[in-house]
Parts: sequence; structure tokens; C-alpha cells
Amino acid sequence: MSRSGRRFDSPQQEAYLALWRTYDRLRAIEDELFAGFDLTAQQYNLLRLLKASHPTAVPTLSLVSRLVSKAPDVTRMLDRLEHRGLIARTRSTEDRRAVLVGITDAGLAMLEKIAAPLRQCHERQLGHMTPTDVEALISLLRKARAPHEPDTSPWK
Repeated sequence: MSRSGRRFDSPQQEAYLALWRTYDRLRAIEDELFAGFDLTAQQYNLLRLLKASHPTAVPTLSLVSRLVSKAPDVTRMLDRLEHRGLIARTRSTEDRRAVLVGITDAGLAMLEKIAAPLRQCHERQLGHMTPTDVEALISLLRKARAPHEPDTSPWK
């Protein structure tokens, strides 16, 4: 029996379901913000990663491996961002099979426009927690996912 009086198969199941419910609640707040910019969280994440490597364009496969969560159709996501002028794709001169992706000035401007509202969103999501609690949460989440992350993950 859990603390809440509900039955779970195990404490691990209760913890997992608590993570899932928390993600659902926090994600809804973020989705509302990104919808105002006609973006998804995954599209924002791609733009953020491209900004970090700017002005260097990065291979699509490298970009995919650095996403926060797996995206089922990265090509379509890139198509949408390119159509809006937020990214540019080019073929590698060394390997014509490789596609390089870079953020455009419009993409950088979009990230600049989102920055303050996104900070407010994160404050709304977790601002009720003390800095010590937030650090402890980060540490526990890192520990929970560590055995499931590749050794090369930037999230380890």
C-alpha cells in the first residue's frame, strides 16, 4: 500500500506513474507556451541545439542523437522549420549523403523572442520549489535514467 492509500504493484511502479503524471502536468504548461509561437517542444529543442553549434551546421544524425526525447519523424519536423525559414539544410561537400542543418537569423530571433516567456514558464512549472529541492530533483532524475543512457549522452 502506498502513502496515498492506493495500491501499486511496487514502489517502482508508483514512482514511475508519479513521474509520468508530473511530466503530463508540466508538459501541458509548456505546450501552451509553445503553441503561442506555433512551435512544438521538439521543434524548440532542435532550434536550441542548433543555436549552441551556430554558426556551424551539424549533420542531421548528430542532431537527432542530442534531442531530449526521440522524435519519430525528424525529417518532417525539419521540413516545417525550414518552410518557416527558421533553419537551413545543405548537403555536405565531403559526404553528399549527409545533410547539414543550421539555424537561420529568423531561428535565432525566434529563440530570442521565446527566451523570457520560457523562463516564466519554467518558473510557473517549478518555481514553488527551493533551489536545493530543484538540485536534489535533478540529481535523482539523473540517477534514475543513468543505466538507460548511452555512455556518450550529454544528459549523464
